[in-house]
Amino acid sequence: MHQETTTKEKILKKVRKALIQKSSSTANIDFDSDIYQKAEEPLEIIFAQQFTKLNGKFIYCENEKELSENLSMLMEENKWDNHEKNGEGIFCFENKAKEILKKSGIDFSENEKDVRHVNVGVSLCEFLAARTGSVLVSSKQTSGRILPAFANYHIVIAYSSQLVYTIKEALGGIKNKYKNDFPSMIVNISGPSRTADIEKTLVQGAHGPKEIYVFLVDG
Repeated sequence: MHQETTTKEKILKKVRKALIQKSSSTANIDFDSDIYQKAEEPLEIIFAQQFTKLNGKFIYCENEKELSENLSMLMEENKWDNHEKNGEGIFCFENKAKEILKKSGIDFSENEKDVRHVNVGVSLCEFLAARTGSVLVSSKQTSGRILPAFANYHIVIAYSSQLVYTIKEALGGIKNKYKNDFPSMIVNISGPSRTADIEKTLVQGAHGPKEIYVFLVDG
């Protein structure tokens, strides 16, 4: 029988043996269970806390009437309208969001050819992930990624039924929603983009909107 003559050979033999044989210590590991503790507060509160930590703007609305009032107030306070200089204005492409803006008396453009001139973009979303304060949008939405990418200010209209705790649950919800026609792109938005690449000075909205607003409607 061949005698092992070096420490290296002994170690390599043990490694090969370990690779061939499954370790009994890992046989019963549960890879499917959640690794995070369950939410102890309402998801609305958790999302609001996490989203605002990331410099997002959160507005809670008890119903769509209050949503319309708050949208109108925001537009008026910031002097946003659809007749701004250089052709920049308010853009919206999704039917549900367009209906809400019309009810709110807010003028907007839906011409995708002029989207590069957008100042304020209004869109819906797929889901909100409370634990990370994230907004998930997909290519299946009419707005896709184009509107959030070009807008200086991005307004997201969401409903409490779209709130889940983790991104994993949100992705599962999207998969269940679209079945075999899964979106080609899903974007996870967690507050305005930030960079300190230039002279170590923190710049917000460097690669997208300067500010992101989430209007959460109850029900």
